[in-house]
Amino acid sequence: MTRMEQDLSFSDPQGHRVAAVLATPASETDRIAVLCHGFLSGKRSATNKTLTRILNAQGIATFAFDFFGQGDSDGPFEALTTTRAVAQANTALDLVRQKGFSRLGLMGSSFGGLVAILTASQRRDLTCLALKCPVVDFAEELRLTLGDAEMAVWQSTDTIPNLMGGTERIRLRYAFYEDCLRRIAYEPAKTITAPTLIVQGDQDECVPLHQSQQLAAALTCPTRMELLPGADHQFTKSADFNRMTTLIADWLTAH
Repeated sequence: MTRMEQDLSFSDPQGHRVAAVLATPASETDRIAVLCHGFLSGKRSATNKTLTRILNAQGIATFAFDFFGQGDSDGPFEALTTTRAVAQANTALDLVRQKGFSRLGLMGSSFGGLVAILTASQRRDLTCLALKCPVVDFAEELRLTLGDAEMAVWQSTDTIPNLMGGTERIRLRYAFYEDCLRRIAYEPAKTITAPTLIVQGDQDECVPLHQSQQLAAALTCPTRMELLPGADHQFTKSADFNRMTTLIADWLTAH
């Protein structure tokens, strides 16, 4: 027997189609990690693919999906909100439980980390949570990244610069920012019961380091924080990327 990948889709609470991929190891398992990708990324990100390879080899399945308006999922990206993404993450967890997986881990990268924190705060059926450079207060990060002038342009045009480096502006409604103001995760994090790992580079140029530090202080569950010296937001150095994915895979495997 060899590991299997199955493309599938499910409907979120609003009836939007969400594209996903279920990767199962060669042997039968009741263990699975649901993977939440970052902003302007997708279910087959380098992090998700690497974690899937490592975890499948350890006998753990993975379930990755595209958030609203990204990858192969329904919806215009401009209508994305954190609230909508959390609803999709909750539906994904419910779906894998219906498929017979009983030991559920949750992992989130950057924006997916924010979604994972908020989702984990609402559930008691997770065995662990792993966060890669998680956004905790996206509204603050957006203000710091864009500055006052760009925030004003966003409010008047419903567009933002391409935060991944492209030249074309991206349509994203200012309502996304207003929703982020209502979805700051420090307080919700206090109710998380699943053991939680935070991994971040100490040279992260996107997510302020104080957000992860404040998150670690807010958590009341068993918590481990790993700061990688010299690592940036994308973990662009191969040694940093390997260290980050190994830490997360080991955490998910151990729990």
